[in-house]
Amino acid sequence: HDRTAKPSKDATEAASVGPAQSSATLQGQTPVDLEAPEPPVTVSSPSPPRRAPASSLFGLLAVLLKEFSHIRRQPSTLVFMLVVPVMQTFIFGYAINTEIENIPTMVYDLDGRQASRELQDAFANTRVFDIVQQVNNEDEFRHALTSGRVKVGIRVPPNFTERLQDREQAQVQVLVDGSDSQVAMTAVNASNLLGIQLSLRKSLPLLEALPTVPSRNPSGAASMPIEMRTRLLYNPNLESSHFFVPGLVGIILQLVTLFLTSFAIVREREMGTLEQLFVTPVGKAGLLLGKLLPYAVVGFMEVLIVLSVMVFVFQVPIQGSIGLLLLLSLLFLTCGLGLGLLVSTIARTQVSAIQFAFLIMLPSVLLSGFMFPRSQMPLPIYLITFVIPVTYYLEILRGIVLRGADFVDLLPHIIGLATCTFGVFAISLSRFRKQLS
Repeated sequence: HDRTAKPSKDATEAASVGPAQSSATLQGQTPVDLEAPEPPVTVSSPSPPRRAPASSLFGLLAVLLKEFSHIRRQPSTLVFMLVVPVMQTFIFGYAINTEIENIPTMVYDLDGRQASRELQDAFANTRVFDIVQQVNNEDEFRHALTSGRVKVGIRVPPNFTERLQDREQAQVQVLVDGSDSQVAMTAVNASNLLGIQLSLRKSLPLLEALPTVPSRNPSGAASMPIEMRTRLLYNPNLESSHFFVPGLVGIILQLVTLFLTSFAIVREREMGTLEQLFVTPVGKAGLLLGKLLPYAVVGFMEVLIVLSVMVFVFQVPIQGSIGLLLLLSLLFLTCGLGLGLLVSTIARTQVSAIQFAFLIMLPSVLLSGFMFPRSQMPLPIYLITFVIPVTYYLEILRGIVLRGADFVDLLPHIIGLATCTFGVFAISLSRFRKQLS
């Protein structure tokens, strides 16, 4: 046999593989490339050239001049920046007064003689009480307090003069509306102090003439000739939440309806879809109702929510008719929708809509009686409060919730709210129809 045989194909391939790769193959591992990969080449971008300080200053100056020219071309921005803050400072600084004076007071005089008239003069000569009404029967006395027309009621008993002449103690009943705790505390303290002053004035001549000490009551204290029997109505514990929470309900409702309605139409104008609504096969009334009714439904749901929070969270019960409260809340919501529609006819952008809405909301908070009593405002500012719709709604809310007032008690405020609603919608519809045409 020929011992010199040709190498097989497998042997030839094995011989062509290097030692390291052959050993790796024998151990059951995959061959590994021994050459290391080259690192990626990164090309650094050239750094921007540094600007000279002078060029940066000129650029800043150019931006400043551009913004000033932009402000100058917008008169509404200048008005809101310069005129409105000055006017608000004068008006609100002149209107807001934390000192309680001239509280509306009525007198029910069952005596009608010299001593009772002197008592009325003593109340009238103070800076705290302002006697605005004289009543002749019990129904008028209760109605004046329930309607909120007066905050203090003074009842002089029929035997007031006889008891003073007999040197006995005469009691005068002072009923105070406790819905506003600040006003109520001022009235209670002032009436008690006035009773002490009148008693001392009548007691000193008698004490100088009598050789014996004055009579004493069973508690051991010397009897005062005149005693003021004060009684707090509607909020005997003087809880501040009973006054502020119903007012907050009215402010929230106006805020929601005003912003939602105004933004809805202004947003359509900014997006350019308002013209598409004009060409839809629906009349002007249908277009307006279609835009306002959804927000009326949302607003009424907001009424139910905030009233529920007031009753169940803050424990402020509703003393009057819930149905009457909801019905008059719908009237106020209608007025709020009209205000939003009016803002949307004036503002062209959502930013300007916010400015106009803020211009309406700030007087509504400060001048409506929400925080400060309207009776303490100067006469010019007090007259301005009658054109603010939320003023009437706050009186309605507090009347029904705190005093249990009925429709007759609230009739002046209902007429005022209805008048504001009619006026606002008349102006809003007139402007909206002009834009539609």
